[in-house]
Amino acid sequence: MPFQPAFQTNPIGVIGADAGICGSLIMNADDWGMDRETTNRILECATHGAVSAASAMVFMEDSERSAALAAEHRIEAGLHLNFTTAYSAPASPARLRDRQEQVGRYLLKHPLSQIVFHPGLAQSFEYLVAAQMEEYHRIYGAFPEKVDGHHHMHLSANVLLQRLLPAGAIVRRSFYFERGERSALNRMYRKAVDRALARRHRLTDYFFSVEPLVSERLQKIYSLARQHVVELETHPVVVEEYRYFTGGELFRQLGDVRIASPSAVAWGSAKIKSL
Repeated sequence: MPFQPAFQTNPIGVIGADAGICGSLIMNADDWGMDRETTNRILECATHGAVSAASAMVFMEDSERSAALAAEHRIEAGLHLNFTTAYSAPASPARLRDRQEQVGRYLLKHPLSQIVFHPGLAQSFEYLVAAQMEEYHRIYGAFPEKVDGHHHMHLSANVLLQRLLPAGAIVRRSFYFERGERSALNRMYRKAVDRALARRHRLTDYFFSVEPLVSERLQKIYSLARQHVVELETHPVVVEEYRYFTGGELFRQLGDVRIASPSAVAWGSAKIKSL
């Protein structure tokens, strides 16, 4: 089946696609559909205008309800590929659960497993990605335009080298770190991954986690969004983040920086940041 975007433009509280923006701040909430509490927290933040996109999990206990909510509230929900957290939807096929357990056990057994290609698991990785893409299509009515991964496992060696992510999709890049925050080797590897992604996918210019919620750090990130496309990963189910998004502090710190949806971004060539 051909690749089709699933996004709807102009969700609640974000810039419209005709706003002519240069820089953009995408506030993306992960784990949409994992369970009712997680979905409800993200939805509340979205209605406050604090979240402009979500990463949707399939084969989870709240996946189907969250898909209906995304359509009702015009939440831009991409696919959050999951290899590591057990599928909790009662109807999840046994074969799917078995393959995920096999892959998850490998990915989580050592911090470096993610960067080592495992030829014996190639078919399992392919099966799991295809199954999640098809399930997303079933409940959202289209294939995802934006793809990332639970625990960032969409950047595992098997997924990248097997080219399992759809060409042309918006794909989450590696976290950006400045000198001193990570080793030179770590930053070189991340840069290599981003270069590989940029050959086939659309990327933001920067990617950060919203935590730690340190004002000076966040102000620097928000300043970048005036000139660059920046994605912030968020988890509103975490109490501190939820309070930050709904209590007004976020908008006080943003100033004139506006939150944008992925569909509002003028996607061009990805910029690979220097080390």
